[in-house]
Amino acid sequence: MNSLERRNSLLGMEFDRYIKEHPEFTKRIPDNAQVILLLEGDEEFNKWSIRVGKEQAEINQPIVYVTIKKLGPAHSRIEELEMVGG
Repeated sequence: MNSLERRNSLLGMEFDRYIKEHPEFTKRIPDNAQVILLLEGDEEFNKWSIRVGKEQAEINQPIVYVTIKKLGPAHSRIEELEMVGG
C-alpha cells in the first residue's frame, strides 16, 4: 500500500467515525453515491483521489466530493492496557 492509499484509508476511517457521530450528514449523500474524499491543501492526494474515485464509479452512479477541511489531533481510544514481560 502506498502513501496515498494509506492516507485514503485513514481518511475513510475518520469519515466513517464522523458520519456515525453526525448521522444527519448522511442525508445529504445520495443513495449508492461514490464518495470521493479530498483533503484541503493536499493537491497530490486530491488529484489521486479524484482519479481513483472516478475510475471506481459505476456508469451513472452519483459522485459526491467531500472535502475534509480540518483534522483534530490523533489520539488513542484505548482505555486500559496490560503488559506482561519486557
